[in-house]
Amino acid sequence: MNQVVLQNALALRRAGRLAEAAAIYSEILRQQPRHFEALHALGILRYQAGALDEAEQLIARALTIEPRAADALYNRGSLLLKLNRREEALACFSSALAIKPDYAEAHGNCGTALMQLGRHAEALAHFDPLVQLRPKSPEAWYMRGVGLRKLDRYDDARVSFSKAIALKPHYADALRSRSEASLRLEDFSAALADAGQARALDPGNAEAYQLCADALAKLGRADEALENYDRAIALKPGNVETVYNRAIHLLSMRRFEEAAQGLTQVLELDPDCPYARGSLVFAKLCICDWRNLDGELAAVRESTNKGTPLGPFHALVLYPDEAAIHSVARAFAAEKFPPAPQPLWKGERYRHDRIRVAYLSGNFHAHAVARLMAGVFEHHDRERFQTFALSFGPDDKSPMRRRLTQAFEHFIDIRDERGDRTAQRLRDMEIDIAIDLMGFTEDCRPTILPHRVAPVQVNYLGYAATMGADYVDYIIADKIVVPDARRAHYTENVVHLPYSYLPGGGGRPIAERAPSRGEAGLPDNGFVFCAFHHVYKITPEMFDLWMRLLREMDGSVLWLAQTNASAAANLRQEAQARSVAGERLVFADFVASDADHLARLTLADLFLDALPYNAHATACDALWAGVPVLSAVGETFAGRVGASLLRSAGLGDMIAPSPDSYETMALEFARNKNALQAVKDKLMHNRKTSALFDTLRFTRDLERAYTIMWERSQTGLAPQSFAVAKTP
Repeated sequence: MNQVVLQNALALRRAGRLAEAAAIYSEILRQQPRHFEALHALGILRYQAGALDEAEQLIARALTIEPRAADALYNRGSLLLKLNRREEALACFSSALAIKPDYAEAHGNCGTALMQLGRHAEALAHFDPLVQLRPKSPEAWYMRGVGLRKLDRYDDARVSFSKAIALKPHYADALRSRSEASLRLEDFSAALADAGQARALDPGNAEAYQLCADALAKLGRADEALENYDRAIALKPGNVETVYNRAIHLLSMRRFEEAAQGLTQVLELDPDCPYARGSLVFAKLCICDWRNLDGELAAVRESTNKGTPLGPFHALVLYPDEAAIHSVARAFAAEKFPPAPQPLWKGERYRHDRIRVAYLSGNFHAHAVARLMAGVFEHHDRERFQTFALSFGPDDKSPMRRRLTQAFEHFIDIRDERGDRTAQRLRDMEIDIAIDLMGFTEDCRPTILPHRVAPVQVNYLGYAATMGADYVDYIIADKIVVPDARRAHYTENVVHLPYSYLPGGGGRPIAERAPSRGEAGLPDNGFVFCAFHHVYKITPEMFDLWMRLLREMDGSVLWLAQTNASAAANLRQEAQARSVAGERLVFADFVASDADHLARLTLADLFLDALPYNAHATACDALWAGVPVLSAVGETFAGRVGASLLRSAGLGDMIAPSPDSYETMALEFARNKNALQAVKDKLMHNRKTSALFDTLRFTRDLERAYTIMWERSQTGLAPQSFAVAKTP
């Protein structure tokens, strides 16, 4: 009798007459409370009706009667998963699989539960058999891809997503997921193609627009990226990730005010958003918006101390504290660029006729780093060194780009190459020494060295701080920028060059004709203080000092580098607040030619260095143009570069021992033309004899450093700090 009744109930269920079926099961249970089929079936009906708790209790009762019923275990597990009781759900799925190992659905849900518990490797152990059992299921391949992506196995994840898409071409979720994997793999064109297709299939999905925006931003299509960010936010207002990515994109576009507005919104949505607070303060510094700066800097420090990540370059700008900079860099490298699981170089000893040196940079074009290093590249001893440039920046078709392509034996454009493939390229070329010229500066590519591409890996020049990564063996410095007492704040072993670590760019042509002061926007008479710094280096305290100098020197002006309109307006407003007319700040127009820029620089009387972050390439420019630089010794590598350059140029007496003496010395030079002229005469003489501008000597010193690194590697010795001795 019961069997006929059960068949009737089943027929009603299949016909969608669920209430009638439920009534039959309830009647059976009234008569037979421990009837397994009725309990199980009624539980399923309650599940379909949305009564999840009641459904789970009914199936749990059924399992007390038949504890080895695999389908009931699976169904209860599915309910528990819906109820966020994941550990209990996992136990049910595991029991079902113990009874029925080829239960595909149980493998799928077991993997899902493990994913939700953050146990991704265990989840993959269920998704693998799932795709074997259901090879024609796009959902199965998709789930496996998600598991692989969570394990950072992005290449394998893309394969799984591709199989899902092949089975189901309009699978928007899989297209979005493959796009995300491609972004992680730096395959930005592929990421854009998938995100664009997903966007077309599901135009109301905000994630697809964000993925398009992220890819477009990386491809340099800035305006299109911004349009997609805006659309994503319109579809899903208040999404922290999208608002943050859009703000960072605006920062890269130099739209600093809008970036600051976006980052303010991010922090309103999530006060602990990683990297946002430091980015906000940096954006404001880029427009010289100093309102509540002390409070905001304190908030950054407090947030960082509590464990909220801070970008290492922002730490370099915001923290005059090497210990803090080191701590931030170590945390950033560990999170974002950990060492690859399998190093490419495994201890092999290369036996080359020459030491193979590869320079990695995105600045092999008309850029400050290129201007300083071009002569070094050209002067490398080709009998002892084979040089490689791996360029991931733009080809600006400039004379400098052409010069650099000729300076290296091998100039390789890797703009469209993934970091792991560049890493394999370097290993295949058997590079002895790989040198990262960018560190954590804008448009850097720190995805290469984590693969351990060479026996020796070096941080040099572009980033005045530690990279905080154990796979970077050395940082090239000198005894001023990294004194022995400060080595503890560097993960790398410190190499001291005998003079300044920074090549002065000697030998650069200076245009024969300099503009008149009037042509440069300067007064015909009056002292010209020059400070061609990035505006984020200008602190209120430094600006206070400079404005005191202008107040003391009637008719004097402060000549600054061209900047954005907001920064110029804010600086003029700050000058007026300090009783200095805004027009006494003169902003230099952009000059494309380095020779013309150097000629124009000769119009300045005295270059004022900044603290806590000194001028670097711009100070070299001033010294080469014959303009004395006044500096002071700061608390960090970035704040001691001025002193390093001046010592190397034979102008150690231009290093002020304190901010007070800096101000006093600046006034003395402004008031005493003879004293200033004596310094200029000494500088002009030293340009011909000093180590700073002796490119050949510098190159040989650098090569001796490389040779010591290489010899230690060749003999199996671990990297260690050392100093290159001065040559006679």
